[in-house]
Amino acid sequence: MAKKEVTAILKLQAPGGSATPGPPIGPALGQHGVNIGQFIQQFNASTASLNGMPVGVVLTIYSDRSFTFEVKSPPAAVLLKDAAKVEKGAGLVGKEIVGSVTADQVREIAEKKLADLNAMTVDAAARMIAGTARSMGIEVLD
Repeated sequence: MAKKEVTAILKLQAPGGSATPGPPIGPALGQHGVNIGQFIQQFNASTASLNGMPVGVVLTIYSDRSFTFEVKSPPAAVLLKDAAKVEKGAGLVGKEIVGSVTADQVREIAEKKLADLNAMTVDAAARMIAGTARSMGIEVLD
């Protein structure tokens, strides 16, 4: 079987398990001629356990308008806000602390995101997640 020619690679962010054909997904896929309903159905089926948490998707579109997609883990900021039980990060970073997470929670988030991060070990990933927490005004407790 001959290899299909890749015409586009799209990176999108969509709510897991509850994506709709509206913006930003519909227009992005429509301009490449992809069957939007088919993508939405497959995406929602594969991310049903995420209950509306935003996730990244890398969508590869081929010349015959078929596609494959890879679901990434939710953004670190979303996972940190969920762990700290806060609505949003600090407005004045460095002066305002909106919540706190434990080192164990940071490590757990790092383990979830390890495949999507530029880190070789869980400890390095945990340091990256802790840095994201600090930049959001979330304190990391030992």
